[in-house]
Amino acid sequence: MSNQGARAYARVAQASASPREIEAQALLMAANKLQEVVNNAGLPAERRNHALMFNRKLWSVFLGEALSEQSLQPLDIRQKIVNISLFVLTHTMALQVSPQIAHFKPLIDINRNIAAGLNGRA
Repeated sequence: MSNQGARAYARVAQASASPREIEAQALLMAANKLQEVVNNAGLPAERRNHALMFNRKLWSVFLGEALSEQSLQPLDIRQKIVNISLFVLTHTMALQVSPQIAHFKPLIDINRNIAAGLNGRA
């Protein structure tokens, strides 16, 4: 499949995906970017920072949604999302300051486990 064809297919898939599927895809994308850093310790700092920033932005969106008064989620679910978001954001920022490859695993695991739950595979 050509690169242009792949992008067109991805746009159609995104347009027809449910919000849960989109969230799961974003979490898996973040996990894959972080895993790439772990698998390739010699990656340029720019690539590592990009992976961490992507993860940070994604979880900032989740945190913002959980804190929103317009959220349709029950309060207990929102509180759990807030707690996980704060952990992920704190851990991600710590890795931006002092990147230790072994400390990427918790972020990768969280992203993958939540994506699996959103996809009904947990």
